[in-house]
Amino acid sequence: MKITLFGSTGALGIECLKQCLDAQHDVTVLVRTPSKLPLEIQNQINVLEGDALDSSRVSTALSGRTEAVLFAVGVDRHSPEDLCTDVTRHILDSMRRYDVRRLVWCGGGSTLVDDDVVTLGARFVAGFAQTFMGLRHRDKLHQLELLNQSKHLEWVGVRPLQMRKGPMRADYRLGFHAFSGLSKIHFADCAHAMIQLLTDETWLHKAPIIQYSRRAQTRSHRSSRLRATT
Repeated sequence: MKITLFGSTGALGIECLKQCLDAQHDVTVLVRTPSKLPLEIQNQINVLEGDALDSSRVSTALSGRTEAVLFAVGVDRHSPEDLCTDVTRHILDSMRRYDVRRLVWCGGGSTLVDDDVVTLGARFVAGFAQTFMGLRHRDKLHQLELLNQSKHLEWVGVRPLQMRKGPMRADYRLGFHAFSGLSKIHFADCAHAMIQLLTDETWLHKAPIIQYSRRAQTRSHRSSRLRATT
């Protein structure tokens, strides 16, 4: 599959990039600083230099018969307001222009949705994010609002809680289950779920929480399944 990846130099983006190549996908990346890409990967992908806040560069990135988009752009305290939302708007415009149907994106667990089981843990995550990570929380909320206005396109997302570096366990579940404010997921597993969702119809126009199974948190991990009951 021909994939365009945004956010390829971040911790999640690097995992998406490596796993896409392992799966034999043809990958194009739009990146401001190509030198940040691992040297061993640069000659295996199509590298386009530019800023995703520039709509013309986004258009160029999707113009080469892209079949699907992976969105792994992160937000830090130096990011402009609504970074992810503005980049997503450019992506959606270009998807319409070039008839690209599928977008898989990474949101955040602090963005609660109607399908969620809203527990004390969920309220803690939302409250903590609003207070201490307001820039990121607002951006992810606005991004989801924008996507909900674009249901003529095939978008799907995952909402991780705390992401950490670590090996891929492949023992996670997607859904709207109750979650704890202490829940963690490895970047590698979040990337794995996103890549599986390139061709999975289960969560179309949804953004389920991704978290490890309860058993995986306390003892050895059993084989995972991507689809989870809600």
